[in-house]
Amino acid sequence: MSDRIRRYAPHAARILLGLLFFVFGLNGFLQFIPQPPPPPEAGAFLGGLAAAGYMFPLIKGTEVVAGALLLTNRFVPLALVLLAPIVVNIVFFHAVLAPDGIGMVLFILALEVGLAFAYRSAFREVLALDAKPTPQPAANGEQERRAVATA
Repeated sequence: MSDRIRRYAPHAARILLGLLFFVFGLNGFLQFIPQPPPPPEAGAFLGGLAAAGYMFPLIKGTEVVAGALLLTNRFVPLALVLLAPIVVNIVFFHAVLAPDGIGMVLFILALEVGLAFAYRSAFREVLALDAKPTPQPAANGEQERRAVATA
């Protein structure tokens, strides 16, 4: 892979993934892209989500926010973390209930995984096996008592 491709691929993937989630997230609110009717099993699943009342606004709102973060190149690792469970659900939804759009879904999965790999250093501490909490500084009076006690 040439240096030019290696250098620009994460930027292109970030912009593509950001556009996809921003546009389709907005579509969840504004319905400017017509959706074909889903297969019966998929329709039942989507009907259950819609019946909950809050699930679609939560999912689509998260997609819009995460897409905007990716497009503006701000908090990219956070956007990837927010999108990860959505992408996993999209993959399983299409693999199990609606296999027609699996090609696009695999492309979205590749973008997500590729970006997570490109930003892997941001996840290093989150994925630490033996992570420890950050010690909190003692209160001002406590520090003075410790200093006197050790002197």
